[in-house]
Amino acid sequence: MAQPTWRISDLPVPYPEAVDFMEKRAAEIRAGTAPETLWLLEHPPLYTAGTSAKADDLLAPGRFPVFETGRGGQFTYHGPGQRVIYVMLDVKKRGADVRQFVRDLEAWVIGTLARFNVKAERREGRVGLWVVDGKREDKIAAIGIRLRHWVSFHGISINVDPDLSHFNGIVPCGISESIATPFGVTSLAKLGQMVTMPELDIALKAAFEDVFGN
Repeated sequence: MAQPTWRISDLPVPYPEAVDFMEKRAAEIRAGTAPETLWLLEHPPLYTAGTSAKADDLLAPGRFPVFETGRGGQFTYHGPGQRVIYVMLDVKKRGADVRQFVRDLEAWVIGTLARFNVKAERREGRVGLWVVDGKREDKIAAIGIRLRHWVSFHGISINVDPDLSHFNGIVPCGISESIATPFGVTSLAKLGQMVTMPELDIALKAAFEDVFGN
């Protein structure tokens, strides 16, 4: 298979513009007129609602713009300091196994963060990747994809150094923080890893080859 194209945006990309590009690129990949594409970017502060989002999980409706999206999952936050990776790949050519494809995306993030001495882990029944801190388990990366004719779009977000208070306007991915369930949100910066976006991008490219091949 040909190598995917890597696209990197240095300025925050409006969410509707990103969705429009993904829709078009996914159709082009299916038609064979464009290469698979991995797009690395940041968004202005916003919330997105996946197909399983519950209205009660939007705690501050007027805080940031809210966009309904066709990806799986519930509410999530995107904003500056968070690396978003939109994954437009031909899943049929890569084995036609959606469950394995998601596990490969998880392995990609796990391998990326390991390069910064951060151990991210899967958790049964909880989407995304988690970091154990004492008795807490905090989410460091979210995953939500959509498939159309076997081509994926939407993808992954990794918290590098976002304003974590912005997550307070939602119940992230339907998981609330309480004494009974001490789940929260973390970032590389909160874990003491001051990583730049270019440094993360280099790690993402290397870990991608480890998981998906070159």
